[in-house]
Amino acid sequence: FKQKTAYEIMPSLVGSEMCIRDRYDDDGYFWLLGRVDDVMNISGHRISTAEVESALVAHESVAEAAVIGRADEISGEAIAAFVTLISGFEGNEELIITLRQHVSDKIGPIAKPKSIVITNDLPKTRSGKIMRRLLKDISEERKLGDVTTLANADIVSELQTRSLESDDE
Repeated sequence: FKQKTAYEIMPSLVGSEMCIRDRYDDDGYFWLLGRVDDVMNISGHRISTAEVESALVAHESVAEAAVIGRADEISGEAIAAFVTLISGFEGNEELIITLRQHVSDKIGPIAKPKSIVITNDLPKTRSGKIMRRLLKDISEERKLGDVTTLANADIVSELQTRSLESDDE
């Protein structure tokens, strides 16, 4: 008797077999644990991007957050966060320090973002999905691919500038 994976049972629901993590419990039920590409390896600790994003948006000043893992010489991967603020809040160095500490308090010190870029908007498709691939390219200072399909392509150059100017922890 071979247990089937979530992909084998519901391919249309879980998408690609290569990007899903699942497990079975003692009763034979499977649990969808998340997408493999949404997990960062920070100094040997596996941290979910969604977990860090949730911690950031739990702060009173944050409207939206996107987190990616970027290459880092010391830890293998470093957490880079891109944050939009609720109107009335000012993005400054003090707020960035506060947000880092907030994530540390919610998750633990290992989850502190190495860089936080405060921006007016995030690159999104026309259907509203955040283009994390572009954020990773921006953070790692790589050449960007096609951005013509973005709903807000003008934000990309602003993010590139802000990312270069942002101070790492």
